[in-house]
Amino acid sequence: MEKTLPTVILRPGEAERILAGHPWIYKGNILRITSPAEDGALVQVKDHRQRFLGVGFFNSKSKIHVRLLDTERIEITPAWLEEKIRLALRLRMKALSGATSFRVVNAESDFLSGLIVDKYEEVLVFQTSSLGMDLRKQEIIEALKRIFCPRAVVERNDIPSRKFEGLPEIHQIVHGTLEGPITTTLNDIRIEVDLLGGHKTGYYLDQQVNYQRVAHYAREANVLDCFCFLGGFALHAAKAGARQILGLEQSAEAVAAAAKNAERNDLSANCSFESTNVFDWLKVQTATRPNEKLVPRYDLIILDPPSFTRNRASVPDALRGYKEIHLRALKLLKRDGVLATFCCSHHVDANTFQEVILEAAYDAHRILRKIETYSQSPDHPVIPTIPETEYLKGFAFEIAH
Repeated sequence: MEKTLPTVILRPGEAERILAGHPWIYKGNILRITSPAEDGALVQVKDHRQRFLGVGFFNSKSKIHVRLLDTERIEITPAWLEEKIRLALRLRMKALSGATSFRVVNAESDFLSGLIVDKYEEVLVFQTSSLGMDLRKQEIIEALKRIFCPRAVVERNDIPSRKFEGLPEIHQIVHGTLEGPITTTLNDIRIEVDLLGGHKTGYYLDQQVNYQRVAHYAREANVLDCFCFLGGFALHAAKAGARQILGLEQSAEAVAAAAKNAERNDLSANCSFESTNVFDWLKVQTATRPNEKLVPRYDLIILDPPSFTRNRASVPDALRGYKEIHLRALKLLKRDGVLATFCCSHHVDANTFQEVILEAAYDAHRILRKIETYSQSPDHPVIPTIPETEYLKGFAFEIAH
């Protein structure tokens, strides 16, 4: 294989990150390529001293010129792809043994850069965000059919990142039949998900474990769930014994779906949902007249907003947004109440996120006691040497004073 594969030789000093496990090689990392390489083809990578580092997919049109897949001299065959997917599945079976819906393949976390596969009961949804993986879609689909015998396989390649690989947006059912939304089960809560039109691959599976952990604080509580989407946190809180839950979400369609999900789980009696701009709602609820004192009324507030930033340049604006919602949420939280808050932006690390929360607490005249730290569910595993695999971070704070 070494004689036939084009060889990408790295500049001096560029191999350490790759040896540590990071799979991305940018154009600026490359010293030279020994022979012409086709976009989407397999290449081998060596350091400037000709020491072998691994093999991966090449794409000259992408900022990421090479996505490493293996540190051995292997061929990317259908059997290799199937075994890698089976290995990823075994890891999920250990971490989430009772789950019926979860992420099967998480791209770099499973050393399958450019491939995501989510399982929603008997239906699979996949995304290929790299040219190399996209060219092998049919092999991936056949492997998924052999491993899972799914009722349907959906291709959700309508993500913006594909354009950076020179790939078109594609959105279709590639196997089986799927008529309308399906009902998926997360921790015994039934949630209807539109796999053809919903966010991401249909839902956010990365909070599955956190739903239960946050619900622990909901018993006999008056709960505010901000950015509730289809009601994941709200429904878990209701099942845990919350007195009353109000879910806020800007999308009227999502609010209607959340209300239906509450009915589906016989939780409508203490769940209500409102279509509103959360920032505006919080601003109105925390407004006071001169000499008027705001009376906090929530025992548990959940903040799980969408990412406020897509790049480093927008981080300052994002931090101002995070501070704003935390400042107002803390004013509505009772003494001994709990704030469960999350940030899903890779560009805002956990320390920075916590600092913003503490700044908001200072301005709100609240002293916080940190009682829990959250991350993404284990079906979205984190490789510490690949920082991009860790994006979801969260905390639970109790109002101490």
